Formats: sequence, C-alpha cells, structure tokens
Amino acid sequence: MRVLQGMFSFFKKRPKAEEAGTQAQAVPAVVPVAAATSAAAAPVAQSPASGPAAEVDLAPRKGWLDRLRSGLRKTGSSIAQVFTGAQIDDALYEELEDALLLADAGVKATQFLLDDLKRRVKEAKVTEPQAVRLLLVDALTDLLQPLEKPLAVGAATPTVVMVVGVNGAGKTTSIGKLTRHLAAAEQRVLLAAADTFRAAAREQLGVWADRAQVEIVSQEGGDPAAVSFDAVNAGRARGADVVIADTAGRLPTQLHLMEELKKIRRVIGKAMDGAPHEVLLVVDGNTGQNALTQVKAFDEALGLTGLVVTKLDGTAKGGVLAAIARERPIPVYFIGVGEKLEDLETFSAREFARALLE
Repeated sequence: MRVLQGMFSFFKKRPKAEEAGTQAQAVPAVVPVAAATSAAAAPVAQSPASGPAAEVDLAPRKGWLDRLRSGLRKTGSSIAQVFTGAQIDDALYEELEDALLLADAGVKATQFLLDDLKRRVKEAKVTEPQAVRLLLVDALTDLLQPLEKPLAVGAATPTVVMVVGVNGAGKTTSIGKLTRHLAAAEQRVLLAAADTFRAAAREQLGVWADRAQVEIVSQEGGDPAAVSFDAVNAGRARGADVVIADTAGRLPTQLHLMEELKKIRRVIGKAMDGAPHEVLLVVDGNTGQNALTQVKAFDEALGLTGLVVTKLDGTAKGGVLAAIARERPIPVYFIGVGEKLEDLETFSAREFARALLE
C-alpha cells in the first residue's frame, strides 16, 4: 500500500493482482480517505490518537488541525465562555443553548445536544463546568458521526462525480483541489466544464486542469447537459478513472435552473448506466442555516450523496454541521478552511468537535 501525503491522510489503490478477484464485490480500487483497508472502510479521517501511525506521517494532519482550530475560533470561543462559571446549573445550560443557536446549530440539534449532555453529566456525576465541556465534545462527536464517510472512487470505471452548488461557495476551487490530489494518486481524471454560461468558470477549471495535467472537455456557450454527456463518453473511451462535472452555480429557489441540473443528471445517466455515482454539493459554511436550506433543496432535487463544506475559517456559524447531522445527515466528504491546496481535508467528527470545543 502506497501512502501519499497531502489533502487526504492517504489514498489507497488496490494492486492489479487483487482487482480480478474482488471486482464482483465492487470494492473501490481507490478510496481517497484516511482509513480504508477493505470494502468496509473505516470513516473518512482518523484522529492522530486512532490513526495508523506506523503508515502515515501525522505532521501534515496536525498542521491541518491547527488551521481548522483557528478557523473555528469565533464559533468555539462563544461556546467556551459558557463553561467559565463556577457551577453546573440551569443558567449554564441556558447560556449553552443560546451559544449553540447563535452558532447556527439549529433548534433540533441544540435540543438534542442539551438532552444528551445532561444525561452524560448525570451518568458521569461531574461537578466542574470544564468537565461538562469535555462531555459536550463527546456528545457532538456522536451527533456528527453519521456524516463521517469515505468518498469511494473506483467501484465504477470511470467514477462519475457531478458537483453542484450556488455561486461563490467555492465549487470550482474545490473541484480543482480534489482533481490535483486524485491526479497525484495516479488517477486519470477528466473534467467536464459544464458551467458553459460563465466564461470565468471554464477558465478557472482550465487552470486547475493545467496544474494537475488532466484533460478537460469544454464548450463555449454550449448546452451543459451535452458537455457532460460528451465528457462521460470521452472518459469511457480514454480510460479515465474519474470524470468530474462542474456545473453552473444556482440558487435552489431558481426552479428553472434547478431543472437544468436535473437534466444534466439524467443525461449523464444516459451516457453511462448508474451514473453519476456521486452528486456532491459544495456549501459555504459561513452561510449557517442557509447552508442547511441548500442541502435540503438540492437533495430533494438531485439526491445528494455527499457534501463539501468550505470557508469555515473565521466563521461564527460552525455549528451548522450539527444542524445538518440532525436534520439531513448527508456525508460530509471534505471541509475547507481557506483557499490553499492544503486547506481542504477529509472530515472527521472527533477532530471537528475537538477543534470547535477544546
């Protein structure tokens, strides 16, 4: 097994000798996750305490955790202030409720966390507010756990990934970062510039394609569905491992534009049975509850398989992941805290909870 450093703790590519014997089980050939040792892969990214230390250099991950902790400081500091008092009483829980709501955890997730926390406090018989904070880390970790899932690449050849999101969420940049790391993992990637109405989108995607030295299918002013169709067929003909379709940004309230996304999805399915294999929504973590609204709307329209949550740096609304976990638990494959290549990483529930609350 080859270990690659970078955005993911490691990629695993199954040796060719194993592929014939396991193909019938649809075991992914490439899993861009931190702990994938079999078809029953462990969650996305392990914390240093539980990761395969013998195989992975933890320094890059530690640097990432420092950036995540820094990015979530605005959210975390407002919650941490709740535990500076001298006793555990109703006032503490009321302050914590306010802090969680202000962090955009949402009413349902906030109530769930409070009930769970009170149970843990009673069972552990803790008497210090700081001990309650540590129990909240455990409660938040358990709530976020369903979001922790690997993005499997390789069960189908090519694996077709459709990426959607509103303008400004960081969609094309996230595609570029993912593409570069897949290419570094010796995956042959082909990009579809299906955002045909915004020239800057095609140019931006083209820059990433050049950096990663991958192929791109583009057409100025053409039909987005037709570009996606051509890209999937080109990917099959050229032996691509992954085809990623970048689509035009649109608000979920723009119903006629959402219909265009549905059309792209249908056309991709005509180009290849079972495709797209992944439908990823990129959401801006700064938008708080609006991000949850986007998740619900895009999921109802397209059937999302995963999320990429960007721009968590400097936000006071980092609690939105708790709201997503409680109300629409779609896997969060990656989270981002900046514009640099290393600022997009695999999601770990424990790491996120610790970065937010410790």
